[in-house]
Amino acid sequence: MRARYGLPLKIGAGVTAVGAVGIAYAAGFEARSFRLRRVTVPVLPRGMRPLRVLQVSDIHMVRGQRKKRAWLQSLAGLRPDLVVNTGDNLSDTNAVPEVLDALGPLMEYPGVYVFGSNDYYGPKLRNPARYLIEKSQGRHGLNGNAPAVGVVHNPWEGLRDAFEAAGWVGLSNARCRLKLDGGLELAFTGLDDPHIKRDRYEKVAGGPDKTADFSMAVVHAPYLRSLDAFTTEGYPLILAGHTHGGQLRIPFYGALVTNCDIDTDRAKGLSTHASDGLVSYLHVSAGCGTNRYTPVRFACPPEATLLTLVARD
Repeated sequence: MRARYGLPLKIGAGVTAVGAVGIAYAAGFEARSFRLRRVTVPVLPRGMRPLRVLQVSDIHMVRGQRKKRAWLQSLAGLRPDLVVNTGDNLSDTNAVPEVLDALGPLMEYPGVYVFGSNDYYGPKLRNPARYLIEKSQGRHGLNGNAPAVGVVHNPWEGLRDAFEAAGWVGLSNARCRLKLDGGLELAFTGLDDPHIKRDRYEKVAGGPDKTADFSMAVVHAPYLRSLDAFTTEGYPLILAGHTHGGQLRIPFYGALVTNCDIDTDRAKGLSTHASDGLVSYLHVSAGCGTNRYTPVRFACPPEATLLTLVARD
């Protein structure tokens, strides 16, 4: 009797080949296909000139990533009014010098920053399916999970010291003001990373600075408790990162996970957030890197965003 294994074997080989091509594309091309997105946000008071804000996020630098470093350096050519770094700069305990080299030209401009969990702790190898499991169980980061044990501590102090020496202001559970060229004064309120329960909103409560020309809020991970607090107090704009835009997205569907409790429809880009009858604009950056153990992206290219803030209608 003639064996009937030919068709199943061909199908299996085809699936394997398609999977290999997909992985090669996601890791070899898209994860290094850096993009600049441009977004206009109508949030400024009437009569105020437009502001160009460059948001960089989730760099996850690993030693030797020369293309990423060169691309980040090139962003200085945009000549932004302000740079906002929303955290997770590291994915390698020895990559601090390369992060500073990549951001060096941008540190010539006024800037603010918050840290994310990967600035404090080194990455761990984990099964990507756990993100789906944790989503289904409502568990994310240390929010509902057991505390991390045996983690590697990153030398984040070197980043902090270099940022502040360049004039960038840390917003981890802090408020600050910056004066831009032309005399405009901006106020900022920031939180340390909610993903690892370092956020302390009570330390920064009080709402926007009414004596500044404009106030905005900054946080690494867009957890709902942080977005609710900022929105309820009346911040017109919130900037965040952390989600990687889902990192692996299904075309015409979108993100499967966000690695926090925000919904997948707002995993990246400009949206709004409502709380207590008030509404804020929310911009979540998909970031320009990946965890060193999952260096793939699909239908979600690495990015930075130039936000042009304009007057409200």
